[in-house]
Amino acid sequence: MDKLDLLVKGGEVWTPGGFVESDIAVSQGKIIALGKPPALPESADSLIDAKGKKVIPGLIDTHTHHRDPGFTHKEDLTTATMAAAAGGVTLSVGMPNVNPPTTTVERYRGLIEDHKKKAIVDFNHNPSGTVPEEIPGLAKEGPLAFKIFMVKDTGRDYPHMPGIGVRNHGELFRSFEAVGKTGLPLMVHPHDQDLMDEIEGRYWKRGDHSPQAYAKAYRDFDGIIWDTAIATLFRFQKAVGNKLHIMHMTTPEGLDMLRRAKDGGRPCSCEVNPWALFLGSWENVEKLGPYCLGFWVPPAHVEALWKGINDGTVDLVGTDHAPHTKEEKDIGWKDMWKSPGGEPQIQDYLSLFLTAVNEDKLSLDTLVRITSYNPARIFGVYPRKGTIQPGSDADLVIVDMNKEAVISNETTYTKVGWTPYHGRKVKGVPIRTILRGKTVMENGKITGKPGDGQFVKPLG
Repeated sequence: MDKLDLLVKGGEVWTPGGFVESDIAVSQGKIIALGKPPALPESADSLIDAKGKKVIPGLIDTHTHHRDPGFTHKEDLTTATMAAAAGGVTLSVGMPNVNPPTTTVERYRGLIEDHKKKAIVDFNHNPSGTVPEEIPGLAKEGPLAFKIFMVKDTGRDYPHMPGIGVRNHGELFRSFEAVGKTGLPLMVHPHDQDLMDEIEGRYWKRGDHSPQAYAKAYRDFDGIIWDTAIATLFRFQKAVGNKLHIMHMTTPEGLDMLRRAKDGGRPCSCEVNPWALFLGSWENVEKLGPYCLGFWVPPAHVEALWKGINDGTVDLVGTDHAPHTKEEKDIGWKDMWKSPGGEPQIQDYLSLFLTAVNEDKLSLDTLVRITSYNPARIFGVYPRKGTIQPGSDADLVIVDMNKEAVISNETTYTKVGWTPYHGRKVKGVPIRTILRGKTVMENGKITGKPGDGQFVKPLG
């Protein structure tokens, strides 16, 4: 074997068959072999000692709000992918609620060309599926999926602005059919807007616009606005036969519907968001208010999500990384309906989950599957991404399972400069992120440069 570009030595390496003690040989950005001397050389242009550490595939976040273009006072593609690299993410997939929203081929092409100059890690962008006539052309541009919101903002015009949401079931069905013909997955933010109009209106009549009222409205009647929407989506999928991905899965009934669909052999999947497990408690609603909303997730629903992760019902983690400025968030203390929902997530979620592994809430193997292996397979980039095996991109994260740290606003890379997990203690930290054989983060410091990231299209 010729001299290598990179040799990662001595780590405990994740493979689809489990963890193995192995060196990883890398040439021209690809993994070319796993093994130990004498099967592998002991030298390379670059050597990384991973002894005593875990080596996992780079994370794939299929749900990132890059805010670029149009809302770059919150985030831009460079700061978003810096935060991604810091958190072990090597492929970040943007959403269409940018300005202008990506509903046409022309807009999509412009965004991708701009992002190629800015990305620290690899990227893709899922356009909106709200204009059926544009869907065939958009599919040829290389997105991993299409995205539709069933929600229409009330009291504000962002982040679910006009042009990217569909509440009319006839229009939504047309989009299902159009996306189904492309063979790409359709990602849907489920929401029964008609029910929500009625439920939230009851709080408004009482003059209650508080964070607590907002939290309760989204969860009233045991999450009925989620479950009725999810039921509609599964019925549409059954009729059309396309690939359906449910976003923001947070209810036990939604999980049960997904189990039944999977038992029937239907191509359905779902994500869980980090905030649902680590942030959405009532204690945080009271303490953090707009800085944790998002949504309130009651304890029984959190328990159901962990069960879904461990029994394989939950397919993957999508961060829903959603940065907003403190000024935009602070409005929510007086009127949460005027404050945009969501918070920064992408830099912190791996450490939060590694802590959960140390607390025996899930295995490290399961974590790798829901953060890398499963997203790669569902969204068509496996085996280039999502695994550590010969022929795959050398996207690697070296993890110290014993390292303790405190998440802090001072060390966040997101442009808004705050994290809802400020002050949270974690055990288990990514200490190096490697993108196609190049280190882009080491010990919390970003070493990658804009332009290092590539536009990654689905395979085949």
